[in-house]
Amino acid sequence: MSPRAPLEVSDAQSRAVDRVARFIVRFELTVPVILSLEAMRPLSYVGSQFMHMLTPSITALLSNEDWEALAALLEDRRGLGYIIERIEVTDREYRLKRKGEE
Repeated sequence: MSPRAPLEVSDAQSRAVDRVARFIVRFELTVPVILSLEAMRPLSYVGSQFMHMLTPSITALLSNEDWEALAALLEDRRGLGYIIERIEVTDREYRLKRKGEE
């Protein structure tokens, strides 16, 4: 995989990221989560491998399919940037929706 090649995100990965982003935004955790993810950026691959190890115990929060999709996405360092971008977009959409309801 060439570093210049575009990041390929599967439908399963996209759905999993969007599900997690909605959860983060709903509980107003956008800023702390993005700060944490940015701080962990150099270790994203190691984190993805750790996620594979935790798979059996995490299904209380996410489906096994979503968890595996996120772990696979993080195996590419650019995947973390994609996740952060989706959280930011979801947060903006949520804030605009709330502002329109006021």
